[in-house]
Amino acid sequence: MSRDPAEILVTEVLTNYLERLEASGKDSERAAYAAIPLSEFFMGKSLADAPALCEGFRIWRKASPSTVRRDLGILQSAIKSALNAQVITRHVSITRPPESRPRERWLTRQEAAILLAGAMGFSPILFDISNRQPLLWKRISRPQYHLALFILIGLYTGRRKEAILSLRWPKVDLVRRKIDFRRDGLAETKKKRGQCAIPSRLLPHLKRARKLEFDIGHVICWGGKPVAEIKTAFNNAVDRVYLKNVSPHTLKYTAATWLMQSGKDPFKISDFLATSVPTLLKHYGHHNPDHQFEIAEAISARPVDLRRVR
Repeated sequence: MSRDPAEILVTEVLTNYLERLEASGKDSERAAYAAIPLSEFFMGKSLADAPALCEGFRIWRKASPSTVRRDLGILQSAIKSALNAQVITRHVSITRPPESRPRERWLTRQEAAILLAGAMGFSPILFDISNRQPLLWKRISRPQYHLALFILIGLYTGRRKEAILSLRWPKVDLVRRKIDFRRDGLAETKKKRGQCAIPSRLLPHLKRARKLEFDIGHVICWGGKPVAEIKTAFNNAVDRVYLKNVSPHTLKYTAATWLMQSGKDPFKISDFLATSVPTLLKHYGHHNPDHQFEIAEAISARPVDLRRVR
């Protein structure tokens, strides 16, 4: 029986939403992660109270606007699901922070090589004064091969951190040169994992790593065990080589940027990255060397009818 939003708790709506996601076979990991702070803040509050508390949640959360927006987006999805399932009688609107500008940080080819050197334990000790590029390196830490492989997969496939860390060897076909990032038994979400061909520069690294691991294990391993979180190791490598504003997500942005800079067909790039064409053009389209030039020429050209007038 449907209930008025004033008669149902926010936590109940979130719980029901997570249960429906799991029952449908969809990936509920992101929703479950967001439900933790949402449940803590909205504990004991009715759904009808939620709209007036959104600003308070933003202040309490002490996170970036994009994180708050994603969290409240999960609550909005839970409300929509409850309405569709006739759990509540009417819709409740959630106010979210405006969408942030897309991240512009991406790595040049040289910066990518420098980051890999950091993953292998090297740190620059001598720089070219004119351009601040490293001239001499020294190994100051033991090499982290699992981190180097993570970086290479990120750069050459453009997949997100979670997709790379959860990848298992049975999903990597080194003969047909295909990687299937999708997880068995779970439906694809908006953040698709998809499949992609293995680039030539990535293939030898995968073959080398494959010889050291089990057939059924995770691709990214440390000490024979799967890596649950790579943030600390990644940040240490970044600091070791003095790069700025670089995170695991930068690898995805870099892959998309390199592909758009190549001038290849955006539809083919979209398929390779498992990213929709509108999203690709919105966030990375300006990196295409022909971006807007055709339209710019069209708007400056004289109309055909006027050309015929003598």
